[in-house]
Amino acid sequence: MFNLYIFQDLTMGRPPTRPARLKNGFYIELKVPGSSSILIRRDTKEQMMMAAEEYSRSKTVIIRGEMFNDKWIAENSKG
Repeated sequence: MFNLYIFQDLTMGRPPTRPARLKNGFYIELKVPGSSSILIRRDTKEQMMMAAEEYSRSKTVIIRGEMFNDKWIAENSKG
């Protein structure tokens, strides 16, 4: 009787109807073969470039550019 909670669905409420908003900053996209990609945000361009260099040793890095008020300011595609 105490194991009834194991089989319940753990999602609560309804799913969001609006897309998620990204914060202002500089973004890089990381990809690993066989899985999906993630976005990493940094405050300055120098921090973004250092993170891109560090992650490029083990992952595929795509520099997305700067996001400001839900718009991309600079879009670059470097791998």
